[in-house]
Parts: sequence; structure tokens; C-alpha cells
Amino acid sequence: QVQLVESGGGFVQPGGSLRLSCATSGFTFSSYTMSWFRQAPGKGREFVARIDYSGDNTVYADSVKGRFTISRDSAKNTLYLQMNSLKPEDTAIYYCNTYPPGARWGQGTQVTVSS
Repeated sequence: QVQLVESGGGFVQPGGSLRLSCATSGFTFSSYTMSWFRQAPGKGREFVARIDYSGDNTVYADSVKGRFTISRDSAKNTLYLQMNSLKPEDTAIYYCNTYPPGARWGQGTQVTVSS
């Protein structure tokens, strides 16, 4: 059974940083492209970033390019998202998944950026 457990969210002031983690189980993590999505209040879920199975190739949404870094540790079956220079518009629940995303989603982790 696929499990995706996001953590690391919190409250941070504009310009601050957070590092999100996604612990996975129930599938062969090292074989999959993985991704982060987010959902802001009153909006649909949107793509944030993805990383291929090797970790060598990454793609970012224009809104986070240059500020966020996606990475993975296949020995730990864990996906990361380093978020720097956070803005209020980054406020959302952040989710990890494969890419393309599977049907099963985790509970997400809340990120709130506010002064």
C-alpha cells in the first residue's frame, strides 16, 4: 500500500526558509519520478516541482524557480523540498506524489508565510 507522509511545514515570515520532507513506502521509490504539489486556500492543486528517478533532472514551476530546490534520498525513500525566500503567496498545503501523480495522496503539510 502506497504511503506518503509529508512533514516540515510551519509558520514563517516572508523571506524565511523551510525544508519539507516526504517519507514514502509501499512502492519502489528509486524507480519513480517524484513531485511536489500545493493547494492554496480556495484554489486547485498546482504543480510545484518534480525530480526524475536518478535525481539528475528537475523541473520547477515558474513561480518557485530559483527559490525552491527539490531533492531525493533513495536510500531513505524520502523526498525533500528546500524552500527559500518564501512569499505570502507560497502559503498552501504541500503534497508529495509520484509524477504523474497517483490517485493516493498524503495528508500534506501546511506552510503559512505571513508577517
